[in-house]
Amino acid sequence: MIQWYPGHIAKAERQLQDQLKLVDVVLEVRDLRIPLATRHPQVNEWIGSKARVLVLNRRDMVSSQVRQLWETWFRDRYEDPYFTDARSGTGIAGVKKAAQQAGVQMNQRRRDRGMRPRPVRAVVIGFPNVGKSAAINRLLGRRVVESARRPGVTRQLRWIRMSSELELLDAPGVIPVKLKDPQAAVKLAICDDIGEAAYDNQRVAATLVDLLNGLAVDRPDIVPPDVLYSRYDRTSENLSGETYLHQLAHQYNDDIERAARQLLTDFRKGLLGNLPLELPPE
Repeated sequence: MIQWYPGHIAKAERQLQDQLKLVDVVLEVRDLRIPLATRHPQVNEWIGSKARVLVLNRRDMVSSQVRQLWETWFRDRYEDPYFTDARSGTGIAGVKKAAQQAGVQMNQRRRDRGMRPRPVRAVVIGFPNVGKSAAINRLLGRRVVESARRPGVTRQLRWIRMSSELELLDAPGVIPVKLKDPQAAVKLAICDDIGEAAYDNQRVAATLVDLLNGLAVDRPDIVPPDVLYSRYDRTSENLSGETYLHQLAHQYNDDIERAARQLLTDFRKGLLGNLPLELPPE
């Protein structure tokens, strides 16, 4: 269903692995709507024993209840997540403080070995379009890197001096050459977190309907059962994604492709509400 062409990403990945040798702390940014699907399967291998700050971005696009569920889930696994909205800057101060604290520990180890302190070197990594560049601009307090609500804006690695105490490495979005879980790939497409990719909008939009319907059955307190129907004036039947899309197309002169694109756009902009596509596994 989905194919992507990570030519420049593959090159950036090789460069990133070289630069990681110089890094003290890794800021890993994920999309809070799909925090498991936006976890790169090789990130632990790349990071090794380096300090990591887990940043769950787009906190504004899910409810506080969902944030609490994920916070509990990650803390139960000895991870301390930081919830951010990089566009507005919410939560960025906590991320900055965590990175600086990792630097304090790093420089203490240097002093213990008789070495002079130096600025902390941090890298911001994550899938395309999860908000890395926006987070860097907020961390720096000024617009230094291009940031846009589309994947693939950052193309090259570069170091940015944040202060005398912190240097940041801005890296392009990295995505695995192959994802073992096809459902995760579809979620990336739905959220537009997949970079340069080719996919069938109609099939992806239909899968979005099926995912929301499934969540509405399992957790109606989080995803209202009528979430799709109230906005588009459809009947409140639990239709399959494909059938729903054909009905929705009636509002667009029976243009199914237009209906699919509109549905995906509305979800990506949060116009359907604060809806996650993943909840913590039981």
